[in-house]
Formats: sequence, structure tokens, C-alpha cells
Amino acid sequence: MCKMRNKKIIMDNAVQLSCKQEVLNSYYKNNAAKLHKLVDRILSRFGGIENKDVDDFYSLANEVFTDVIKRYDASQSFDVFLYSCLSNRIMTEITRRNREKRMTDRMSVSIDSPLSDKDDTTLQDIIADSFDMEREIFGDESSMSAKISKYLNNLTNRQRKIVWLLADSYGAGEVCEILDISKREYTDAMKGIYAYRNISILF
Repeated sequence: MCKMRNKKIIMDNAVQLSCKQEVLNSYYKNNAAKLHKLVDRILSRFGGIENKDVDDFYSLANEVFTDVIKRYDASQSFDVFLYSCLSNRIMTEITRRNREKRMTDRMSVSIDSPLSDKDDTTLQDIIADSFDMEREIFGDESSMSAKISKYLNNLTNRQRKIVWLLADSYGAGEVCEILDISKREYTDAMKGIYAYRNISILF
């Protein structure tokens, strides 16, 4: 009786091992195409992610797959079990990444934000930097280079007005008052003025 039970256990284990091997082969055939397709399907439910992060989620899927195949007992469809576990793990990872991103966004400070309510001094005013955009642009008006003309043409009308006022030594608060714009509008305009796509023209 005991020998028969042992034989049955051995047979069951052999069947389970064979079943797991088939599952493994199907998911990792063609460079893990089936597993990657499943990951892509799950990610599309969350609105997708940037291409540079896709490999991170493929690696995560490998970890989940390894854990799932160890725990799989054939009591339900492997595909359903894997999808459920993988979906939960991906959702957790996306939530974690979004939380980190929100924390980083909350901690970031614009260099154009006033340091206090009492004056218009900004971080930009006190950070030492060898690059002086105003000097670069207005150093010698009579011989304004093609680069500077191209830079100015890239700016909006409001951004150009701000640049001229800053060159005339007006502070951020005075610029807002003269142009009748909010601090938010000023900050948005400054982002464009200092945007890499624009200032890279001057390099």
C-alpha cells in the first residue's frame, strides 16, 4: 500500500514537472515573446509607459514568472494565475514609481521662484554661473550674431519682452507689473527662455 502511494506521488510529481516544463517552453520560446506580450497587454491597461522603462517590467515579469511557476499546483489555468500575479505586481510597481515621482515633484523648486514674500530675489539671482544670457544676447547690439537673432526668433513675443526688460535690469516683480502678467505666467515664460532647445542655439 505504501509503495503504491509513493509510486503515485512520484508519478504526480513527474506529471507536474512535465507540465511546468511545457509552460516554461511556451512562455520563453522566441526570446520570451509570450511573456513580453502579456506584460505589454497589462501595461496598456495602465496607459502604457515610456519605452526606456519597458525592459524593467520585462525583468520584473521574469521574477514573477519564476515565483509563480514554483507555486503553481495545476488547480487552475497557469495563464490565469500568471496574469493575476503579474498584473498585481506591475500595478504595485507603477504605484511605487508614481509615488516617488510625486515626491520628487513636490521637493523640486523653480529657480525663478521668489525666496521670500518680502522681495523678488530668486534662486537664479544668487546661483553662481559663468553663463550670462543677457550679456550673451546684448553684449554688443550692433554686431548681434546670427545665433542670437535665431535665439530671439525662437521666443514668443512675451518671452522677448521679458528678456529685454531683464537686460534693462528690471527684477522679476517689476517685469510682472510692467507686462501685467502673473508670477505663474512669468515663470512659464522663463522656462521657455532658458529651455535647452532655445539656449542651445547660443552654444
